[in-house]
Amino acid sequence: MDKELVVLTGVSGAGKSTAMKFLEDVSYYCIDNMPPQLMGTFVGLLAKSDEYSKVALVTDVRSRHIFQSLIDSIEEIENYGYIVKVIYLDINDKEALKRYKLTRRKHPFADKFSGSISQAIAYEKEILSPLRARADHVIDTSDLDPAKLRKRLTQILLGDDSEVMNIHCMSFGFKHGIPSEADFVIDVRCLPNPYWVESLRDKTGLDSEVKNYVFSFDESHELLKRLIDMLDFLNPLYIKEGKSQFVIAVGCTGGNHRSVAIAEALKEHFSKKWDNVSVNHRDIDRK
Repeated sequence: MDKELVVLTGVSGAGKSTAMKFLEDVSYYCIDNMPPQLMGTFVGLLAKSDEYSKVALVTDVRSRHIFQSLIDSIEEIENYGYIVKVIYLDINDKEALKRYKLTRRKHPFADKFSGSISQAIAYEKEILSPLRARADHVIDTSDLDPAKLRKRLTQILLGDDSEVMNIHCMSFGFKHGIPSEADFVIDVRCLPNPYWVESLRDKTGLDSEVKNYVFSFDESHELLKRLIDMLDFLNPLYIKEGKSQFVIAVGCTGGNHRSVAIAEALKEHFSKKWDNVSVNHRDIDRK
C-alpha cells in the first residue's frame, strides 16, 4: 500500500478546519499546527508503523517565519516513502474580510496592523506566497460551501466517493429497544417469521437454513430491492451535504432471524460499491 501524506495549508479563514474534518472522516491521521521543522522527525517515527499509511499535517501562519523549513521537510518526508501532496486553500480578500466579520475571530496579524483585517490578510498572503507556488493543488474556497469543498477534496485525494461514506448495517430486536445511533430504521417484522419453524428457532440469520427461508418469499426479495434502490439514491445525497457516516438499523422481533438476514444482504450489496462497509448484529445472542 502506498503511503500518503497531505500537507494542508493556506490563508486564515479559507476552510482548513473543515478540510481537516473531512480528512479525519476518510481515515487520515491528522495533526494540526505542526511546526514545519518537526515534520521530518515526526513522519520518520510514523513511517515505522503500517498503521499510519495516510497522514495529514496542517500548518499555517501560526508557524510563520519558518516556511522554508516546511519546503525542506517535504523533501525529507518523501525519503520515508510517503507520496506528499501539498494542498493550499485560498480565498479572495472580500470573502476573507466577510468571514472574519461574521465569525468575529481575531486574525493572527491583527495586532501588527492595529486591528486592520484587510492589511493583515494582505500581509499573510505575502508570507504564504512561496508555499502557494510549491502547492500541488490550490483550491479557491471563496465560492465553496463546506459540502463543495469536501467534494473537491474527494476528487483530489480519492478520485471518487467510494472511500468517503462509512456505511454501518446492524440488526436488532424491537423488544430490546431501537438503537440510538441509527440514522435509518427498517422494520422487517412484516416478513414471515422463521421463529415459528421449530427446526429454525434456535438458529440465526447467519445460518444458511434461516437465510434461505427468509428469501424463499417473494415479498422478502421485493422489500430488499426497494430498500436498496432508496438507500442507493440517498447515500450520494448525504455525501453531497457533508455526511460521512450512515447507520442502517434493521429490526425484527427478537433480532435473531429476519433482521440478521436482511442486514447481511444489505452489507453484501453496499460492499460492491463502497469501501468502508460493516455489519453488526446487536441482539443475535439474546434469546
